[in-house]
Order: sequence, then C-alpha cells, then structure tokens
Amino acid sequence: MHSDNTPTPERVLRKRDVVRRVGLSEPTFRRMEQSGDFPKRIRIGGRAVGWRESDIDEWIRARAS
Repeated sequence: MHSDNTPTPERVLRKRDVVRRVGLSEPTFRRMEQSGDFPKRIRIGGRAVGWRESDIDEWIRARAS
C-alpha cells in the first residue's frame, strides 16, 4: 500500500523476466504453459502478453511445498 492507503497496482512480468525468475528453460516453460501447468498469460495490449506477479509468486510457493 502507498502511504495514502491506495492499493499498489499489480506488476505484470514479461516472458524473459518470468523465465529468469522461475529458472526454467524456454522450451520447458513453453511446454508447461501449453499443458496448463503454469499460470495463464494475460494480454496487455496489441500482441504483448505478460503474467501477473502474484500468480507467478503463488506458483513458486506451490512448487516449493
């Protein structure tokens, strides 16, 4: 939260940042996404896509359990 109590907007991560963060190779990342074993991407404009940081964080926590 900001000091004026407005919620902090959710960050959207691009593919290279997600791959680096989760430590997967690009082919493994692509395979997991296609099989539904990875959080769904969101469209952020035109042809640009990204992933919600909170979804990636939750996926990492679940895999660590």
